[in-house]
Amino acid sequence: MSFVLIMPVAARFMKTVRLALVVAVLMFGCGVFARAVIVRGTVTDPLGAVVRGARIQLIQGGKEVSHGFAGADGTFEVRSGTQGRFVLLTSALSFTPGVSADFYGGRTDVVTHNVTLSVATVTTAVSVTATGIPTPIQQVSSAISLVPMADLSTRVGVVDELRQSLGVAVVQTGQTGGVTSLFVRGGSSTANKVLIDGISANDVGGVFDFGTVSSTGLTGIEMYRGANSALYGTDAGASVVNFVTPRGNSERPVLNYSGDAGNFHTWRNEVALSGAHKRLDYYGAYSRFDTSNALQRDRYHSSTSVANLGYNFTTNTQGRFTLRDGVSGTGLPSAHDFYGISSDGKQADQDLYSGLTLENRLGGNWHNLVRYGIARKREQQHAFTNVGTPITFDFGDGSPFTLYYGNVVTIRGANGYTATGRASFFLPEQDSDSNRDELYYQSDYTFPWHITALFGFRYQNERGSFVSAFSSEKIQRTNFQYTLQFQGEIKNRFFYSLGGDVEKNHLYGITGTPRIGLSYVPVRPGRKYFRGTKIRANVATGVQEPTLALEFASLYRQLLSIGDTADIARFHVTPPGPQRSRSYDIGVDQNIKGEKLIFKAGYFHNVFDHQLEGVGPGALVQSFGYSPNVANSVFTPYLNSLAFRAQGFETELQYQPFTHVFLRGGYTYLDSVVLRSFSSDAFSNGTASSNPNLPGVAIGAEGPLVGARPFRRPPHTGFFAVQYASPRFSAALKGALASRSDDSTFLDGFDTNLGNSLVLPNRDLAFGYAKLDFNTSLVVSKHFIVFTELGNLLGQQHIGPIGYPGLPMTFRSGLKIRIGGL
Repeated sequence: MSFVLIMPVAARFMKTVRLALVVAVLMFGCGVFARAVIVRGTVTDPLGAVVRGARIQLIQGGKEVSHGFAGADGTFEVRSGTQGRFVLLTSALSFTPGVSADFYGGRTDVVTHNVTLSVATVTTAVSVTATGIPTPIQQVSSAISLVPMADLSTRVGVVDELRQSLGVAVVQTGQTGGVTSLFVRGGSSTANKVLIDGISANDVGGVFDFGTVSSTGLTGIEMYRGANSALYGTDAGASVVNFVTPRGNSERPVLNYSGDAGNFHTWRNEVALSGAHKRLDYYGAYSRFDTSNALQRDRYHSSTSVANLGYNFTTNTQGRFTLRDGVSGTGLPSAHDFYGISSDGKQADQDLYSGLTLENRLGGNWHNLVRYGIARKREQQHAFTNVGTPITFDFGDGSPFTLYYGNVVTIRGANGYTATGRASFFLPEQDSDSNRDELYYQSDYTFPWHITALFGFRYQNERGSFVSAFSSEKIQRTNFQYTLQFQGEIKNRFFYSLGGDVEKNHLYGITGTPRIGLSYVPVRPGRKYFRGTKIRANVATGVQEPTLALEFASLYRQLLSIGDTADIARFHVTPPGPQRSRSYDIGVDQNIKGEKLIFKAGYFHNVFDHQLEGVGPGALVQSFGYSPNVANSVFTPYLNSLAFRAQGFETELQYQPFTHVFLRGGYTYLDSVVLRSFSSDAFSNGTASSNPNLPGVAIGAEGPLVGARPFRRPPHTGFFAVQYASPRFSAALKGALASRSDDSTFLDGFDTNLGNSLVLPNRDLAFGYAKLDFNTSLVVSKHFIVFTELGNLLGQQHIGPIGYPGLPMTFRSGLKIRIGGL
């Protein structure tokens, strides 16, 4: 009886066990399947239209681990059961295949990764500086110049590649390592916001020396032409220049070495290590460059250290640390052509930029970023010994003084005027520091209606000092900026970006800078003739704070330094105010022969007002109403009284006649004029500085006269490039051209009579030039490349300002070795 009862119970129990095992296996199998990287996104063309049927391959370690196809709405989803680093390879009919940046994915992560495919023979580029959000260049309404990483591969620095841009005048004071300034669309050299990995890199007040920037550790250069303080705050009055450090992406470490040598005792070594492992990507590089230059006492050396470390806490949350440190030293031969001999001095620079960034993206639509960055900059100028002939002056007051003079020379300007005599050396001793701590937060959200809203907050703590034989000053500024911007598109034809910022500056209080950008594509790109037309327009404003030297020289600081608080209160003297700019531009991009022949043209109109300038005592009394006591107690104080206008047009042609051949050329016409000035020369009403040997000729000895051009802005600039690139061999001939420009010898009071016999008329004083460079690169094997570079093939000596001879033809040759990687 009991046996009969037990058998059915046992059978039911075994059936239950088998069912539980089946369920467990199914649940385990489903769990394994669920533990997969899921990559989702949308495939679009550069104008935002969806691409249907695109094939998406998920690549890991050089092999496909999964693939899928975009649906009718352009969306896709691919999966992988393994975690690690991936790239997306996307292809579609009539489009150039696209390879994404590498990314990390864990087994349970959902990654949103949208893809933009290009219909052009030239890869689609992405701009960040225009809107603060990565945006295909075809959608951007602003004028953007891009210098790819490949163009920097044989360069030592960035100066020559910056010349390959529209609207740009690059002025290098001397030879390699000399102070190099950038004038964009007629703006001042201090009106360019410079970013290194998102960190503000200018000195306090906007000064930035491009001559010491090495090509080591750069993915390229992006330049936004026009004001953009709406996004970047103070100093973005004429342009924004963005440098970015590479990221490691190879799952096997890659060691790259580059070494070369050339004439003028030139040599350079560079080493870089990069890679990626699971959640970590890393890049580090170091280079050292030395040259004697072609002038006595003008030796230059620089070393650059770069680091970029990224870590994925989760797939959508990443931390990144960046560092760029540059140390350089160069001789100070002064304006050699004015003296016939070189002065004996040195300028040393130590520049460090570092940042820590935390970035998160939720649901693919909401992006948040917080970055803490620092800039530590120091510059020292030191005179070693006096050179030249000493001459002692005694005015009978019992305090004789001695000046040292160069040889007797004849100074000849490009305008035909000459002056013969001896100039005294002036080599100041000074030491300056410019430090900045910056906290930036950005939150942007993309709504379903193709609208993206961006909010930004920036806090800056700026500190600096300026020590010379005449003064020792220290300052501290605390600035706050709030930004709000909206951008979007309508039917993949009309794109817009509008926003502005409110900034509370430590010196001049609250300012606002709006910006509006619009672009319209009436004809979509295609392979046929005249298929692809974009019309763009941009209106923006900029604001700029004074440099340390100009703040120290302002009327307010000078009166404060002598304790004259009574006149400060009586005349309501305030610290320097904001220097403002307004930028208007309109342009058209036209594809002529498919996208193999592209023509671009644009017009710009900029006004720079409330600029700082040194004002003489006559103007202080007559125009500004200060008392003679105030005018006579200060030395050429700086006020916000200068205004100038710059307008012109830009044209560029890109042509790819054959697969491996690319031609490019551009031309800029600049019409700039000083509208208002109260400097000593400009205010003198016909009694401006003059050379006694040139009676009746008014000369702006230290600054331009009203109605004249601002200094060092040539009215005609251009560039061209002829490039050949195949898998084994590449070569490029590049030219940068500039017409004559207005300038000064700045030798007022520096002749043997302490007079002005060595100043010359400003109009067309500085020479024009045509600088030609040629480089080649041969791939011997996948691990070995040899290259050469010839600079200044025509040997032109007038590439820099008048008085500063440029390098003659230079030659460098070297090799590149790659170890590791795929």
